[in-house]
Formats: sequence, C-alpha cells, structure tokens
Amino acid sequence: MQSRIVGTTMPVLEFLLDHNDCVISEAGELSWMSQSVQMTTHTQFGGGGGFFGALKRVASGGSLFMTEYRALGAPGEVAFATRVPGHIVPVEIGPGHEILIHRHGFLCATDQIQLTIGFQQSLGAGIFGGDGFLLQKVSGVGTFWLELSGEVIVKDLAPGEILQVHPGHVGAFQSSVNFQITTVRGIKNMVFGGDGIFLAMLQGPGRVWLQTLPISKLAHQLQRYMPSGGGDRGSTIQGGVVGGLIGSLLDNQ
Repeated sequence: MQSRIVGTTMPVLEFLLDHNDCVISEAGELSWMSQSVQMTTHTQFGGGGGFFGALKRVASGGSLFMTEYRALGAPGEVAFATRVPGHIVPVEIGPGHEILIHRHGFLCATDQIQLTIGFQQSLGAGIFGGDGFLLQKVSGVGTFWLELSGEVIVKDLAPGEILQVHPGHVGAFQSSVNFQITTVRGIKNMVFGGDGIFLAMLQGPGRVWLQTLPISKLAHQLQRYMPSGGGDRGSTIQGGVVGGLIGSLLDNQ
C-alpha cells in the first residue's frame, strides 16, 4: 500500500492499493476510487467491539457504519478529501500508545485501527444541546490519518508542563497527556473576555496537535452572511452584552 497527500489548502489523501490491501473510513468520506476497489459497509471496525463498539463510536460523535475499501484482483486507487480548509496528518500507533482526537478528526485508517469514545463532558445541556465536549480514542496497531482544520501546530509537552487551550483548537493528543476541561478564572473574564468560559488544560508528558481554525469559529464567522428570517432582531440581540456572552459560549463547542 502506498499513500500520498496532494494539495495545500484543501488537500486530498490518495491510496494506491495492491491486491487485497484495504483502508477503512467512516461512512460518507469517499471522494473517488477505481473500479477494482470494492466497498463493504458494516458496523464492525478494527476487529473489535461489533455492534456495541459501533454504539460507542456514535456516542463519541462518530458514525454508526464504517466502510472498508479493498482492492480485489488488481491494484486500485481510493481517495479521501478534507471537508474544510486544513491539513491531513498521518499518525502511527501501537499497543499502549492511543491517541485522542476531536470528534471530526478521523479521516481513515488501516484495518487494525479501532475508534471508540475517549472523553465526554457535559458543558451545560441547555447551552450545548446535550452534546457537551467529545473526543474519540484511536487505538490498535497501524496508521490513521487525522484531519485538522486550518494550520497545524505541534507541541511536545515535558512532564508536568501545562498548556491551556480554547477547546475548539484541540486537534489531538497522546494518551499520556492529562486532559481536563476547566473554566476561565474571574467573572469579568467570563462575561467580557470574549474567549468563552471554558478552557482545555493539557498536562505533559506527550505530544499535542493544535488546529488554528475550529469548525465552530468558521461557522460563527459565516453565519453573518447567511440569510435569516428574523429580520434585524438577531443582530440587535447579538450586539448586546447578553448576545455577546451567548456567542462566546457557543464558540466553545
């Protein structure tokens, strides 16, 4: 099996599969493939978990179904493109070296990789629609490809070193990194700071991948250009202190 990443702002990951080679992705990720590649959609993934493993994937923000792409009879090509401007990062893992990734970060993987729920914390069901903050855990043996939005910043934290991050900028981190969701200190910072009220605290040792363009912030910036049926009422509310506070809270999704 050979792979290459083509492009810059909106890259695509292309595989050249030999006979019987395969890669697996969540359903709906395919961009294109050659005729010799056979698709098989199922709930089982990486040889573990079966249907209950699939339910754990759904709980972590993933898809119920996974799709296997296997070359049969002749070499074949299959490709997966990013959904937003960003980068594709290959990550190799083995036993005891799990990686936790943001809920939209998994693009595809070799067939011995497993995807389950890694972290879930409610940040207020009334504000976040009950989803809270979710991370997926990638384990097993092989390679998976991580999709990060914007530019990618890699930090290698020393033992005990702490990095505080806006939750939307957390792309992935090694399981050796201690991860917690904390609140911003000071009521004035919460209400008027404009950075939301939650921070992710990551404590080393271990590697952290940060993304510079959280999808929630991209959606927030585009929202002002979207047609609205509410007239100017939404703009009036957004301009006030209460609207600004709600906007800051929503940025932490």
